[in-house]
Amino acid sequence: MLESGRYSTLRELARAEKINESYLARVLRLTLLSPSITEAILSGRQPNELELARLLMPFPIEWKKQEDLFLRIASLQ
Repeated sequence: MLESGRYSTLRELARAEKINESYLARVLRLTLLSPSITEAILSGRQPNELELARLLMPFPIEWKKQEDLFLRIASLQ
């Protein structure tokens, strides 16, 4: 909805969807997850402690740092 230009800000999108703007911002950050982490989650190979609550907390933008923080498992690469 932001990409299409339907809404120009997170605030507009949050209001339209009737959700908290802060929550929307945290959920949208999930689009920045490294492909390795995304693949591990989709295939069910993520560590047990990697839950949504943890992913909604601030995390590094750099993919390598994310993988070091979240996965800590060399076999996923």
